[in-house]
Amino acid sequence: MKLADLDLNKTYTYADYFSWKFEERVELIEGTVFKFEPFSNRIHQKITGHLFVQIGNFIEKNFTYGSPVPEAYHAPFDVRFPRRSKTDKEIITVLQPDVCVICDLSKLDKRGCLGAPEVVVEVLSPGNNAKELKNKYNVYEEAGVKEYWVVSPQDQWLRIYTLTDGKFHESRYYLSGDAAPSTVLPGFSLDVTALFLGIPADE
Repeated sequence: MKLADLDLNKTYTYADYFSWKFEERVELIEGTVFKFEPFSNRIHQKITGHLFVQIGNFIEKNFTYGSPVPEAYHAPFDVRFPRRSKTDKEIITVLQPDVCVICDLSKLDKRGCLGAPEVVVEVLSPGNNAKELKNKYNVYEEAGVKEYWVVSPQDQWLRIYTLTDGKFHESRYYLSGDAAPSTVLPGFSLDVTALFLGIPADE
């Protein structure tokens, strides 16, 4: 079976998703299939790498092993968002955040994360801006993601949406020279200059 064989008007579940063996990467949002659009892979990988290293280094230096230690993951890494049921046939949203942090380790299993990560980071690309800013925003807010970080490589800014009383509240734009603080990881501030190091604007 190929991606082109799917009926894109049909509602799919995680049970369907888990059975697919496509070459292309896809996500499910409310049962609808979204294909990852081609983009400048090098820039995207470089920025997600900078993010992952900064977050990982902070966790390693500031959390004591033997107690619950947050875990950071980068795509491809499936995050399933259950509503009424956690069964595969009832889950209709499965996303692959660029970077995510899970503090409640009971959500982790051999297939990824079942439930909302505490922190999700998405790096925008020309083909996915609308999906990231609208569809995923709604999913993350409803699911209870505590912090949703959006990064624009083209304009070189970062914005944090923090969940308060069930609704996201947006930060100002963080630019090179700024440190973007996290409320979920107390004491952590992302070095925005390092995030975009070596990346020309408008790439």
